[in-house]
Amino acid sequence: MDALPLAAVFGLVVGLILALTGAGGGILAVPLLVFGTGMSVAEAGPIGLLAVGMAAALGAVLGLRGGQVRYRAALLIAVTGMLLSPVGLWAARAVDGRWLGLLFAMTLLYVAAKTWRQAAGTTAAQGPDKLVCVRGEQTGRFVWTRPCMRALSLSGALAGFLSGLLGVGGGFVMVPALQRYTDLTMKSAVATSLAVIAIISIAGVATSATQGGIDWSTAAPFAGGALAGMLGGRSLAARVAGPALQKAFAVVSALAALGMGAKALLS
Repeated sequence: MDALPLAAVFGLVVGLILALTGAGGGILAVPLLVFGTGMSVAEAGPIGLLAVGMAAALGAVLGLRGGQVRYRAALLIAVTGMLLSPVGLWAARAVDGRWLGLLFAMTLLYVAAKTWRQAAGTTAAQGPDKLVCVRGEQTGRFVWTRPCMRALSLSGALAGFLSGLLGVGGGFVMVPALQRYTDLTMKSAVATSLAVIAIISIAGVATSATQGGIDWSTAAPFAGGALAGMLGGRSLAARVAGPALQKAFAVVSALAALGMGAKALLS
């Protein structure tokens, strides 16, 4: 199998993972590229970000049609994320490849542990008195306060920086943040997070493309495969999604983290 269909197959896997596990599933894009094509984390990051961004945009459009995306909140979060995404890309090129690989491995291990705890039901629920972003009873829209805007802006800044640094989209930051700070349902939090990822990805991919940092011969089929996987996985997600699937994703993520860590230490 030559490089073209192989990249498409890897993209298909990423799209399926996104559809089945939610906005944080795209974090496996970079490990697939690193182990499947031999790229470094810095080389794979922009391609992973492109594919995850395109798949997220598709999910966000479908979420908008279903009335699940809080578009004002998504825009606020994305603006701060777009400001920090180029900074993350710069840092990815400046940091030694081994340290970047180790940082990615630690991030992936954190995502694995958090996903496992959520699937096992051991994550503490946030009390109503702790929420800073609450929707009005009559309008159904957020009541914008300074604490609300600060919490969402800081979450967007962290997601944006990590998307540029690691090419991960930032869904593993945004979904927990929206659950922690807002009264959104899980479905609405995921849909809003996908919208944020899609917008933030534009800044990161555009910056990397202008600097010649994207291998389009790999990026195009990889992104196309991710879109196909996202479309195909949505119908499958309703039947197979659940705690068992989340635990399986956590195990795969943990194994990928160990592999990434070992590769960084032995390189």
